[in-house]
Amino acid sequence: MTHVLRIRDFGLFLSARFCNVLAAQMQWVAVGWYLYDLTRDPMTLGWAGLAAFVPIALLTLPAGDLADRADRRLVLFAAHLIQALAAALLLVLVAVKTSATWPFYGALVLSGTTRALAGPASKSLAPLLVPREQFAQSVAWGTSAQQIAIITGPALGGLIYLAGAPVTFGACLVVALGAALAMLAIRTRVVASKEAGGTAFSRALAGLRYLMTQPIVLGAISLDLFAVLLGGVTALLPIYARDILEAGPLGLGILRAAPAVGALLMTIVLARHSINRHVGLRMFQAVIVFGAATVVFALSQWMWLSVLALAMLGAADTISVVIRFSLVQLSTPDEMRGRVGAVNFLFINASNQLGQFESGVTAALLGTVPAAVLGGVGTIAIALLWMKLFPALRKVERLE
Repeated sequence: MTHVLRIRDFGLFLSARFCNVLAAQMQWVAVGWYLYDLTRDPMTLGWAGLAAFVPIALLTLPAGDLADRADRRLVLFAAHLIQALAAALLLVLVAVKTSATWPFYGALVLSGTTRALAGPASKSLAPLLVPREQFAQSVAWGTSAQQIAIITGPALGGLIYLAGAPVTFGACLVVALGAALAMLAIRTRVVASKEAGGTAFSRALAGLRYLMTQPIVLGAISLDLFAVLLGGVTALLPIYARDILEAGPLGLGILRAAPAVGALLMTIVLARHSINRHVGLRMFQAVIVFGAATVVFALSQWMWLSVLALAMLGAADTISVVIRFSLVQLSTPDEMRGRVGAVNFLFINASNQLGQFESGVTAALLGTVPAAVLGGVGTIAIALLWMKLFPALRKVERLE
């Protein structure tokens, strides 16, 4: 019965994760196109990334402490409701046809709050829904569900956008509510720690202190922070779709989905054939390929080559993600998973969201193509530097 309950709950968990990511991806395409079409200013996209990152920076560590002290299922339910609220606000803004940009940034702050709350709770709940010996494969399958949502979300969002922005944000609202209901249906209730000592601030910092004693894990997550911070081109996709490739909103959805196509194909491979040797070196090699694919995309003026480069980028990133996430989760005790997961999540989103802000700034200063090329070259340089700074990480042989 326990085994059947675990399978049921893990299925609901994946369903909620799928719906949440689907709503977020549809929203990203619609907001990105709407704001750039409204202003034609790359900095608008940079400010959008920064608005989504501010609550992540402020709330992720406290959210990690909350995930270790509260029912993680209910934390995720509340987070998905906030995502639904953000979609509702965006629906109202486009319905009244406001020309001001700051209310959209407010909605993105709500979306960032969702990610701050959901990230640590999701990562710390997942290991408790599958047997430990199957965790690495569950990471791959969970990543597959996420990548399917990332593939379908942007393409679906771009397609629905042809019917109007209000229709897209209305769909985001419905899907986000579905994620909340799926999470509420999970029966497994886990409060990982009854720890009462110390202040909330000191407990939140415990994950960071723990990581400082784990150089291999610290090297892995800091590599992702700096590599993606420099090499991410997500914020520039509306500019490429409109001004360089002239592909329209549907083309933007296809570009946004392309990395997930490559990621999905790679997760299918990894779910069946785990990386069992030279895992540290494989992670560094994947980051270098990520940087090289970014450069190819930056210079491309053909839609087919741009899509191919983004797919290669997504496949390489997935190898890095699976190795890094497995290293972090399997080496962390359960009572610390929420807080350690919070630090990891903060690093990941600092790279993603601040990377969007960095891309917007450099595109405004240097131009879109030079900014994207510089980011890809910077990613390769970071990977080579980290191989020198963290030799123990490069020499990790197996995830065990």
